[in-house]
Amino acid sequence: MDLMTFVTLIVLAFAIVMVAAGAFAAILGSGKSRALGGVMAVVGLIVFVVWAWLVGWSDISPFCEVELYDTLYNAIVNLIGVLIGALVAVGIFLITVLKS
Repeated sequence: MDLMTFVTLIVLAFAIVMVAAGAFAAILGSGKSRALGGVMAVVGLIVFVVWAWLVGWSDISPFCEVELYDTLYNAIVNLIGVLIGALVAVGIFLITVLKS
């Protein structure tokens, strides 16, 4: 994995978490926190769209070297593998602790 692919994963994960956290704050918050949640969601959406455009469709030199679809696909597959492995390990641990 090269540096731009790594930075792309970081920026897109940041944007997705900002959108999700902002949506939760906007829906569940009240007053000032609701407004800040809306701002967070909009900022996350803007960052996601701008970075995806830079990486996917622009011809700017450092950005055009990243394969957006392959990067996101590999990140999701790796995340699912990590979650499955972690859940199996926690399940075995809990079974061992609860049986003793």
